[in-house]
Amino acid sequence: MAVDGERIAAAVRELLAAIGDDPARAGLAETPRRVAEAYADYFAGVGVDASSHLDSADLAGESGELVLLRDIEFRSMCEHHLLPFTGVAHVAYLPSDRIVGLGRIPRVVETIASRPQIQERLTDEIADALVAGLEPRGVLVVVEAAHGCVAARGARQAKSSTVTIASRGTLAEPIERAEIMALIGERR
Repeated sequence: MAVDGERIAAAVRELLAAIGDDPARAGLAETPRRVAEAYADYFAGVGVDASSHLDSADLAGESGELVLLRDIEFRSMCEHHLLPFTGVAHVAYLPSDRIVGLGRIPRVVETIASRPQIQERLTDEIADALVAGLEPRGVLVVVEAAHGCVAARGARQAKSSTVTIASRGTLAEPIERAEIMALIGERR
């Protein structure tokens, strides 16, 4: 589903008027168009099956050891306040019969993050997409993010971050997770 830029622009004009400003004034005249363009980017993952990025997975031949991608940067929009949250995802999987090019995993993260989202669901959906697309023996996803809604309103904790974890299969076992968590924490 494509973002309806005209409807977004009209809504932004109405929002500007609702807060008491003039949407036609020089500094705001192009804002509705700019917001519509930004929203097309921010929400490009709506309706997209993220596991489709894993369709080109190859047969591994051997089951292999752990695959871990650290520090996959992302940005998303909190569905509660439509304010951004940004951070990194660390994604690990234990291959079974299929592996995928390493560039595919960040595409999965980006697609899922490009929706109105909450961090807890983002983390779960990344894990679920890997399970659906690769059928690995195990998956572990750790997401660390700073939230605009926490920093700019309410609690106003600009330096806080939130960590969420989703694990599937053999990587749901505490001993298996501990080794990966140590690898994620290395270099920090």
